[in-house]
Amino acid sequence: MNKLMGAGDVVGQLASGMTIGIGGWGPRRKPMALVREILRSDLKDLTVVAYGGADVGMLCAAGKVRKVVFAFVSLDFIPLEPYFRLARQKGELEIMEIDEGMYLLGLRAAAMRVPFLPTKIGLGTDVLRHNPQIKTIVSPYADGRELVAMPAIELDAALIHVDRADARGVCQIKGPDHYMDDVMARAADKTYVSCDELVDSSFFASPEEARYVYWERSETNGVVHIPGGAHPSSCNPLYGFDVPHFKEYQASAGQENGWSDYVQKYVGDSEAYYQQQVGGVEAIRKLPLPTY
Repeated sequence: MNKLMGAGDVVGQLASGMTIGIGGWGPRRKPMALVREILRSDLKDLTVVAYGGADVGMLCAAGKVRKVVFAFVSLDFIPLEPYFRLARQKGELEIMEIDEGMYLLGLRAAAMRVPFLPTKIGLGTDVLRHNPQIKTIVSPYADGRELVAMPAIELDAALIHVDRADARGVCQIKGPDHYMDDVMARAADKTYVSCDELVDSSFFASPEEARYVYWERSETNGVVHIPGGAHPSSCNPLYGFDVPHFKEYQASAGQENGWSDYVQKYVGDSEAYYQQQVGGVEAIRKLPLPTY
């Protein structure tokens, strides 16, 4: 029942050419420490499925990505993720850009182990024109309505960051939104989770704590304890996203050798190096939560 792993162990379970889902939303609760471990690896030719943020941008900048399946890729207060934008402008990526509802239904279909789910979402839009692989069907019932058959978005692996977890794989998210992470965990063949806090299993005996557990521990294949592991994205309510860091990251995309300079300064050869460069866990925990 002990599913504890290191970040390197997780990446060791992945392979080039895989389809990998990345949890979180834009600059919120991204498994950035696991993403940085991929940057340090030889993995390439990945299909990335995400409500994207810097996770997608960094993997594109590093040449790790062949295809992105997404509804958006944004840093929120920076509307267009800079390195994803560069990759799109250079024509370096295959893409499947879909509506947020279609994205959710695609993951749900995979989680339910069915080939597609019917929906009205997408009818009459350019989503179907730009994604000819998405077909329509006619209802077999008396209504005879045309519907979109949103195909399952099947994942070889999912990477998710959570507030806290135990060694068995019970995961807790106490932020205001768990996004689609519960569906992503069920849609993937394997789910690997990084957590800010590692707790004893007795912690979840309290109904007040258990109510923030959104998927079964059987869906979690590995747990990596990395305090501050979502940085520079947020992990509400523990810390907000790092606005100055994101601004520096954005600026690097417009500079000659900007990406290699960013990697040298921040990614380095280990997560310990990265956290030293950004001031450590104490500095991360002091980042203010965003107000909307």
